[in-house]
Amino acid sequence: SWRWLPWAVWAVSCGWAFSLAMVDGWQRGFAGRLTARHEYLRQVPTVTDIPEAVRSFAGRILDYQPDSWITHVSGHPPGALLTFVWLDRIGLGGGAWAGLLCLLAGSSVAAAVVVTVRALADEDTARRAAPFVAVAPTAIWIAVSADGYFAGVAAWGITLLALAVTGSARLPMLTAAAAGALLGWGIFCNYGLTLMALPAAAVLLSAPRRRAAVAALVPAVAAAMAMVAVFAAFGFWWFDGYLLVQQRYWQGIANDRPFAYWGWANLASVVCAIGLGSVAGLARVFDLAALRRRSGLHLLLLGALLAIVVADLSRLSKAETERIWLPFTVWLVAAAALLPARSARGWLALNVIGALAVNHLILTNW
Repeated sequence: SWRWLPWAVWAVSCGWAFSLAMVDGWQRGFAGRLTARHEYLRQVPTVTDIPEAVRSFAGRILDYQPDSWITHVSGHPPGALLTFVWLDRIGLGGGAWAGLLCLLAGSSVAAAVVVTVRALADEDTARRAAPFVAVAPTAIWIAVSADGYFAGVAAWGITLLALAVTGSARLPMLTAAAAGALLGWGIFCNYGLTLMALPAAAVLLSAPRRRAAVAALVPAVAAAMAMVAVFAAFGFWWFDGYLLVQQRYWQGIANDRPFAYWGWANLASVVCAIGLGSVAGLARVFDLAALRRRSGLHLLLLGALLAIVVADLSRLSKAETERIWLPFTVWLVAAAALLPARSARGWLALNVIGALAVNHLILTNW
């Protein structure tokens, strides 16, 4: 029944991601991933005063300072580090617990996607998408990376927004506010999640009534701005961090990665991350008739695609995009729901085979 389908999709996605991680063994594949020298957990023991860490966060972003943040911490707003600090404070420290958080949050994206597709299209389309999102190749990078956690936060923000604008929620204004809070928290976990504004705008554009879109937009923006205000009150201004992290980005290996290559290689990584079956589905997104009638699914997929193009052209995403772009690529997997039913099983099998091949033949860093 539909009542249990999102839970089943989540469970399958979680098991699929965990099993792929375990190809590399417990320590290398799961428990040790987030304890590497550039990862957040290495910084957690140094945070003894959380308000002070937030207040001084921007001043420690640039490299070659005595107290510079390590690579992943400096490259993200403070919300990413705070998540793992709070996890440690409640007694769930270490790589295994951090990995479990990322696994559960990241795999929950599968449930978020099918719920969103049902709200924007219909239940049959959501059921067609379910197998593809449950065993998507993106699972390779969901377990275990903090970007899986970021993807989960952003995905549920989009889902709640879709429920609010389509009238599927009992309390649409409260649901929209919750969506804004999640998306607002997302931009304090990952600067790149500001591009989730494009899929969010697509959801609003697909609203059956303009009044419903406005009614959802106002509380969503208010909740997101409240998140900005809270961090500002504690001494971190998002725009300051964003400008400094660009400088830090060019201080590192990105300076040696030519855009002439990575501008295209990034997109090749997307193909590997979503699978050929999902790529085949994307060919059907550019359906002018569906776009003219403001089909929610088509607009959402187009919004995710546009976010990837903007991220690519920004030159701030060179390599590692199979991980960094998870908040966008998880939606592209749902494009397989647009495939003809007679070919769906073949494309699904191709996605699974591709994921197994990548995970067994390539030792990924993330």
